[in-house]
Formats: sequence, structure tokens, C-alpha cells
Amino acid sequence: MNVSVIGAGLMGSAISYDVLHETSIDTVTLIDNNHGALKQAEKICKSDALQTKKIDIKDEDKLKDACLGSFVIISAVPYFFNEMLTKIAIENSAHFIDLGGNNDVVQRQKSLHDAAVDQQVTIIPDSGLAPGLVSIITKDIVENYSDIEYVKLRVGGLPVNPKPPLEYEIVFSPNGLINEYLEDAIVLDHGKSIIKSSMSEIETISFPEPFENMEAFITSGGCSTLPTTYKNVINYLDYKTIRYPGHCEKFKTMLDLGFGSTKSISVHGSKITPREVLIHQLEKKLPKTGNDVILLKVFAKARKNDDIINIEYSMIDYIDKKSNLSAMMRTTGFPVSITADFLAKGIIKKPGVFCPEEIIPTKMMFKELKKRNINIEKIEEKV
Repeated sequence: MNVSVIGAGLMGSAISYDVLHETSIDTVTLIDNNHGALKQAEKICKSDALQTKKIDIKDEDKLKDACLGSFVIISAVPYFFNEMLTKIAIENSAHFIDLGGNNDVVQRQKSLHDAAVDQQVTIIPDSGLAPGLVSIITKDIVENYSDIEYVKLRVGGLPVNPKPPLEYEIVFSPNGLINEYLEDAIVLDHGKSIIKSSMSEIETISFPEPFENMEAFITSGGCSTLPTTYKNVINYLDYKTIRYPGHCEKFKTMLDLGFGSTKSISVHGSKITPREVLIHQLEKKLPKTGNDVILLKVFAKARKNDDIINIEYSMIDYIDKKSNLSAMMRTTGFPVSITADFLAKGIIKKPGVFCPEEIIPTKMMFKELKKRNINIEKIEEKV
């Protein structure tokens, strides 16, 4: 059984590594246009069962041919490719999983539900960390409690040793980061999907030392389809990104000055976008390597039997020194590879287009993550 992974960056490499070393799937075909990225992925994966192909993913015909015969196609490229890749998967009668990150794209993928059913394939967008793992945790809350007053999702990928001015390192695409900070967020508030501005509503959140004084603020994408799926089940649901104190104010200043804009401007006769300048400087000035940490907390208040309960899920994950996979690679990539294995084993069978909260078995996902030393703790406290 073969899986095709599109994109040989950090996440594509992590997904390929875990598929090859921890699942029942036999081989991986890793596809990218960047020869250097493919070679680096080979070093990370350390497996003869990895085949690499240098193909421009914008060449749909070549890509479709390269993926022929794959049981699952996995997208580890920016979200704007996911609709096209979903269509290729359906045409190839292959299952499909992606990392998501954009609600409009997910809705267009949802419109392909009947086509997926006709081909008897399963399409699962938004399957990374946030959205993805946080969606599965939300599903776990819904399955185990009633009268859910709120669910508050909090996640951040950070350097263990932060350096000024932003106390941040590049753990995934800078373009994706800017989108999260610029695009409006969707919040569920008593049956209505409410639009809120990103980089707003800063709060303090605490983890064990040395992360006892962090900030969290509204960002886009993390809720994904949860406000729709649980419109009549959860009273209030939001998502915030965790950062070191002061990060939000500093980054928001740059965006308020227009450095997130994709509109071309002329500088000394040359056309360039402010966002290109910002991305260039972020990639030049911010660390790309080093020990990282993923901080996750999900707070909920709900009823269990006759009691009102405060629930808290928490996770802290660090770089794995043995595989040299960062915490972001592990916590984003491994839910995808585990989902692929669920499809391969027939644990997930239903054809159509489903987000994680609609189809992923929660306890089995948590069990598989624990095997990989990604541990989600849960505590309950009666009110």
C-alpha cells in the first residue's frame, strides 16, 4: 500500500517519517519541486521505502499521473492547493487528507462530498494541530459531557529559548503565520458564528515553568468548522494562539503599518508587495532551528451526570532528539499520518468529505499519539 505526500517541507517530512516508521502503510511517494527539500526529507526519513519525485505541483496532469495507484494522497503544501488536490484524489479514487487552515477552501472541499461518495473515497481536511487535534479534543468533550457552556482552544508553537524582538522562531510557513494574524476569526456564540478581528482579546495563560506567564490572543483558522458542526451543542467556542508576552503588540504594529498586504507597490521602479518584504525579513532575522515547544490547553465547562464540571486538557511537547523532528512537526504531522493509517486499516470507512470532529475516533487517536510520546492530560474539577 502506497501513500503520496505532496510537499517535502517540514510537515511533509514529518508525515512521511511517521507513515514509514509507525504505521501499517508500506511505501511513501514524496513529491516536491525542490530537489534540496527532497534530499533533506530523505535524510529525515531514513527509509528505503521512501520514493521521491521532483514535480511542480502546479502541473496537474503530471501530478495526477504521479499519484496514480496511491491509496491516500496527503497535502503538506499551502491551503490554496487543497481544492485542486482534493479533485485529483477523487479522480484517482484515492483518499485525501490535508492540514487545512482556510475556512473558504474547506467549504469548497465540502461541496465535493457527493463526488467523493461516488468514488467511495474519504476526504478529511483540517487534520493537523489547529485545526485538527484541537477539533478531535472538542469532539471528545462533546462525546463525554452535556450542556456545554464553553470550549476555549489555546495552542502555540514557540522557541524554548526565545530571542528578541519577537520571541518567535519560524516553525511553519511565514505566509501562513501572517494569514492567521490578518484574517478574521470565527467564534461560536450561542448558535451564531461571530466574526472577530485577529490579534485581539489578549489574555494571560499559564503552564508549568518556564511558561508560567504567556499571552494568548484571537487568530483565524483554528476553529475551522467547529462553530458549524457544534452550533447547537456548544454555547461558546473560540480559538487563541499562545505566544510569549509582548509578541502580539509588536507583530500587530507591523501589520497595522500594512506589511501584511499582498498589493504590489513600486519602490525605485521595482514592483514588490509589502508582505514579500515582511516574509523576507522574518526568514532572514528569525531562527529556523533550535529547540521548540508546543503548548496546548483546552478549557471547557459542561455537565457530567448531575454535576457541573470544569475540564482542562493540556499538552506540552518538545523536539524529539532521536528523530530530530521538532515539536511542531510531530504534533502537526503525526495526526495526519495516524489518520492515514486509520484509513488503511479500515477503521475509517465512510466515504465523503468530513472534518476531523466528524469522523476521527478520539480515544484511538489519543492512544496512537501516546505511543509516539505525545501525551494529552485531562483533569476535571467539580464547580
